Amino acid sequence: MIAKINEYIAEVEAFEATSAASLEEFRIRFLGKKGVLTELFDEFKKAPVEQKKEIGQALNRLKTAATERVSTAREQMEAAADANAEKSDLSRPSLTLPIGSRHPISQVRRQVVDIFSRIGFTLSDGPEIEDDWHNFTALNLPEYHPARDMQDTFFIQTCPDILLRTQTSSVQARHMEKNQPPIRIISPGRVFRNEAISYRAHCMFHQIEGLYIDKNVSFADLKQTLQYFTQEMFGKSKIRLRPSYFPFTEPSAEVDVYWGLETEADYRITKGTGWLEIMGCGMVDPNVLRNVGIDPDVYTGYAFGMGIERMAMLLYQIKDLRLYFENDVRFLRQFSEVL
Repeated sequence: MIAKINEYIAEVEAFEATSAASLEEFRIRFLGKKGVLTELFDEFKKAPVEQKKEIGQALNRLKTAATERVSTAREQMEAAADANAEKSDLSRPSLTLPIGSRHPISQVRRQVVDIFSRIGFTLSDGPEIEDDWHNFTALNLPEYHPARDMQDTFFIQTCPDILLRTQTSSVQARHMEKNQPPIRIISPGRVFRNEAISYRAHCMFHQIEGLYIDKNVSFADLKQTLQYFTQEMFGKSKIRLRPSYFPFTEPSAEVDVYWGLETEADYRITKGTGWLEIMGCGMVDPNVLRNVGIDPDVYTGYAFGMGIERMAMLLYQIKDLRLYFENDVRFLRQFSEVL
């Protein structure tokens, strides 16, 4: 058995690795669970007692030689690979990586903010986890107000006065509490409502709301601002204002833009009327101004709000609201742009 072990030691010392595959084959042959050393140690158990010391020493020499040979060969191969890497031509063109795309919600949000920033609106943000005062009460929606039922709210179970905001109007309330007029802000953000998810509704969506408070602000100022926006956003300046109701504005109106009836798609999205609803608006209710510490006898203002998803659906002819939230790369690639 000693002679057999010595033959293996000679084979190990003579081994030269030609590739990673040959080195791995060598390692498995000698050091693997079913390799040479495992077989020899099984035979060692049956060896005569007087020979075990000599055989054991020989087996240890074989194991050490095989382990060191594998380690040395591996280090040599890694060093050779590093040397080849240093000789690489760094001037060669790299692989072209695909350019990503902004989400359509992000694109529309950025476009709307950019339009209003040109006429003096600044960006204002607030928390998504809101309290009852800023989300409802300060906005002329006191407890038991019937309009609260229009918004199925996610309340925090352990804190009844804490909720996921249902509208970005809460940002306006916070801003007015901390700042005196003139105020001219735009507030984009994510909002939440407990609604069944379908192609036209979701429990999470995005809004952009605007607010302008100053002396002598009129409904005519609001209309002029909205005409400017629709011209810049859609290339259409013909709008109409239909009387509506919102608790925090009085008077209130729904804004329609004349989309036209030039194509089949125009007929479909406007239901054959040519008019398309895009947002709600109105003059800020005096009660809201009082709630946030602004004198309604001195200041007036207007507010408006729109859904970003709806804007994107109009601009890109998207028919299913759920596509925005599924992270399907095939969907996102349709909106590629230079970042």
